[in-house]
Amino acid sequence: PFLPVDLGNGVTLDYYETADGPIQSQHYAFLVPDDRFDAMIDRLEAVGVTYFADPHHNEPGQINRLFGGRGAYFTDPAGHNMEIM
Repeated sequence: PFLPVDLGNGVTLDYYETADGPIQSQHYAFLVPDDRFDAMIDRLEAVGVTYFADPHHNEPGQINRLFGGRGAYFTDPAGHNMEIM
């Protein structure tokens, strides 16, 4: 009943498939080491995922530089707002 999404390095996100109706969108944030951030953006671009600098998805193809770091948001296949930072 789970749909695994391979994130690499032995990590998966496992999505539970349900027929109970629509789900409520959630926000998930992942802290990515700075030396891996560019590789994460490259992976998103390689598979055609649009990312945004803001959580409301008004700045496509941009990253933010809040609080001395970098961050980006994208929507997963189930409609959740994912963040890498």
